[in-house]
Amino acid sequence: MKKRKNFSDYVFDIVNTSLLIFISIVMLYPFWHELCLSLSSAAESTRGGIFIIPRQFTLEAYKLVIRSSFIWTSFYNSIYCAFLTTVIGVLFTSMLAYPLSKKELMGNRSISFVVVFCMIFNGGMIPTYLVVNNLGLVNSLWALILMAIVTPYNTIIMKNFFTSLPTEIEEAAFIDGAGPLRIFFTIVLPLSKAVLATIGLWLAVASWNNFMMPLIYLNDRELYTLPLYIRQVIDGQLLARTTGEGAQSAVESVIGATIIITIIPIICVYPYLQKYFVKGVMLGSVKG
Repeated sequence: MKKRKNFSDYVFDIVNTSLLIFISIVMLYPFWHELCLSLSSAAESTRGGIFIIPRQFTLEAYKLVIRSSFIWTSFYNSIYCAFLTTVIGVLFTSMLAYPLSKKELMGNRSISFVVVFCMIFNGGMIPTYLVVNNLGLVNSLWALILMAIVTPYNTIIMKNFFTSLPTEIEEAAFIDGAGPLRIFFTIVLPLSKAVLATIGLWLAVASWNNFMMPLIYLNDRELYTLPLYIRQVIDGQLLARTTGEGAQSAVESVIGATIIITIIPIICVYPYLQKYFVKGVMLGSVKG
């Protein structure tokens, strides 16, 4: 029998709903503000203030951004880095986390301690740069990829997920003659779609939004990723150089159009992975 709500329940629902609506508006408004700016004329976009609807609707900002060849080069570089970081990162993270989920592994505690230690402490910016430079990866997109494929936090989440899987399935496959690699690739990974999608989403978003590493390791403009491209647009450099628009190329409408164009891929990918997101995080946090 359904419990009848009392006055306090109604008050809680009203307060909770109002709070969630307020938080949603606060989080969505920056995106809506940039969208309205990008669809407004140059003169209106520089007036500032709160944007509810575009002022003097126009697509000139998008036309100006699309005419720039640098944005497509930056798009390619970002997609290249995000794709390889996600694919290689998910594979390597799972190959590290799966053995650590087995208590019988020799040195399990020591390796797990190293993973946790690296999550708290790191070498710092200058020693890391010296290592990357000695490896010959400065001014290479592979510096961004190899530096981000495996992180301690992702390893721990995936390790805890593997620990929650029933061992009887693996034991049955082992009795039937399957080796460790076959068990891992044909049984464990197909059962781990939730956590794989979650880690993949984290890696893709982190790579797509990565600003500091490209700023430190990339020198050639042809290797710039989208975050660096956006910085150039905000500074009024790239579009002025490629379109001859001068100072008007740095107006707020062009900046807004650039931001909207650059976040479209993540917006398109996220809905397909969202159904795995919560499940992957929760299952990965049950044991450890």
